[in-house]
Amino acid sequence: MRPVLISLFTALTVAACQAQPDARVETEAPRPVYKGVETRLLDGDLVSFVVAMEGGKGPRHVEDYAKCAAAQYTLIRGYSFARHVRTNVEQQGGLWSADAVYTISPDLPRGARTIDAETVVEVCSENAIPTV
Repeated sequence: MRPVLISLFTALTVAACQAQPDARVETEAPRPVYKGVETRLLDGDLVSFVVAMEGGKGPRHVEDYAKCAAAQYTLIRGYSFARHVRTNVEQQGGLWSADAVYTISPDLPRGARTIDAETVVEVCSENAIPTV
């Protein structure tokens, strides 16, 4: 009976050591389709960027799209920096939209949520996120 137990133990050990299929299936987010940017000058240096996109990886992706638009707009206006004020994000039927407000400035503004426009535009380009 002893050889039977050894054979059974060996069979169980081998079965446990065999590669098990990974139960996690990572799905890629659909490739984003950028629907454009609407820029609204609210007051002197205060600007709203309304962006829309389909697909992507959720709210963070549409927020990045708005940030890219703000950075490029900042450079177009001849400034170097922007400060994030707020972003409102919505999703309806697969369409993500964001309304982001930034202040733009030639000098580094006060606050923790500032961006260097040139650096951000470069990162946007590397990540294939369009700007204004």
